[in-house]
Amino acid sequence: LRRHLGGGGRRRLLGATSAAYSTSTGSSPEQDGAAAANVTADDSAAEKKRQKAGLLPSLEDLLFYTIAEGQERIPIHKFITVLKSTGLRTSDPRLKECMDMLRTNVQAASDGVLLDKELFKKCVGSNIVLLTQAFRRKFVIPDFDIFSSHIDGLHEIAKKMTGGKVADYIPQLAKFSPDLWGVSLCTVDGQRHSVGDTKVPFCLQSCVKPLKYAVSVHDLGTEHVHKYVGKEPSGLRFNKLFLNEEDKPHNPMVNAGAIVVTSLIKHGLGNAEKFDYVTQFLNQMAGNEYVGFNNATFQSERETGDRNFAIGYYLKEKKCFPEGSDMTGVLDFYFQLCSIEVTCESASVMAATLANGGICPITGERVLSPEAVRNTLSLMHSCGMYDFSGQFAFHVGLPAKSGVSGGILLVVPNVMGIMCWSPPLDKLGNSVRGIQFCQDLVSLFNFHNYDNLRHFSKKHDPRREGGEVRHSFGSMDYESLQKELALNGILWRKVSTEPNEEDSSTTVVYRMQGPAVRN
Repeated sequence: LRRHLGGGGRRRLLGATSAAYSTSTGSSPEQDGAAAANVTADDSAAEKKRQKAGLLPSLEDLLFYTIAEGQERIPIHKFITVLKSTGLRTSDPRLKECMDMLRTNVQAASDGVLLDKELFKKCVGSNIVLLTQAFRRKFVIPDFDIFSSHIDGLHEIAKKMTGGKVADYIPQLAKFSPDLWGVSLCTVDGQRHSVGDTKVPFCLQSCVKPLKYAVSVHDLGTEHVHKYVGKEPSGLRFNKLFLNEEDKPHNPMVNAGAIVVTSLIKHGLGNAEKFDYVTQFLNQMAGNEYVGFNNATFQSERETGDRNFAIGYYLKEKKCFPEGSDMTGVLDFYFQLCSIEVTCESASVMAATLANGGICPITGERVLSPEAVRNTLSLMHSCGMYDFSGQFAFHVGLPAKSGVSGGILLVVPNVMGIMCWSPPLDKLGNSVRGIQFCQDLVSLFNFHNYDNLRHFSKKHDPRREGGEVRHSFGSMDYESLQKELALNGILWRKVSTEPNEEDSSTTVVYRMQGPAVRN
């Protein structure tokens, strides 16, 4: 504690947060600080006792006094507006207790919109570490509002593109408007942003291929899965009747490989149980956001799937399926999985689960093993974009998977997942607007796998705060955040608010800043 409280750091702490230092003994902050100076830093038991006695203010107190700025109560809309500017949503499952408490107190309070200190602490207490990380800009994209405005600009550029043709070989797909265009992203910390037609359901189609491959590797392991399917790009159209020299499909991202992978999932069970199993996985990956099923598309796929039936019979002839497989049942299951519906928003969380090493960012639940995620991203990088895979790896340098419904599932490892969706396709079967967006994204930000080599001219790095190197703080618990927050000056700068569906207020709100921007 002497190290943390000595000199200017102690004076800054006492000056900035003295109101939060009331102790059960009634001693002043100066007396507490002097007492702390007489205790050795390695006396952890005594340190915890001192914290409980009030030597360091609680995170709840620090946040309250910072937001309140000398006032006795905080407007709820101010708290919510600043929370949203960090990228968190009020619907985030991790904030459920906090939001439920706020709603309850809004309904019960006579004024309905103000929080005093005790009520504030009661509302945020169950989520205080997450909220502190958000307000102290500890998330992977610290300047999230600026980053989001760039995404909006890239979306607008791609929106102007008019080329491509909506897929019509599956009749249900041909019904979508060519003007639909949406982009959603979710970071590994659960920061969310969407622009365009992001709530319109569409079928995953081939975007489900990496997801079911991940499920199969998670369950069966790499060695078992790759007894039946290879790892190499084929150099051929995705629906070719062609196998490698070992009479295996080239990789899980072409139709032949995806059909074989489908046959491995819960082998021996009926299709109903298999479908429920995979959709449960996808729901977990999406943080329980929208995952549906389009029966009309399934029926349409089955009725027009002659090429896939031909591939199935060819695979059966070459004994590519595990023993005891029913080829027609496998194809039915394959068509079902292609017909699973998502929105840009729910699919971006799936992509973020891959970016986060298999842990869903908005639930904290481990869904996929690290082995399954690593293998999936590797194959997406080399084989995920049909015959454009090499060019996409060269120009964009990120794992991705496209589908004929117009989706592109894009992963920026350790940063975020993105779903772009627009039905018009180029001649290779990729979304015209989606490809443009991905290329523009990497032209602006240093997300390409090889952008960070030494001596390269640097692009924008949204992972750096205010242009400075963003240090890794690692996993932060209550006590480490408590010290970090108390011992660094806190400022809030004014940010404008825009009316929206949830909050039409135009009251001035503030964003937290660290001491580096005090000038």
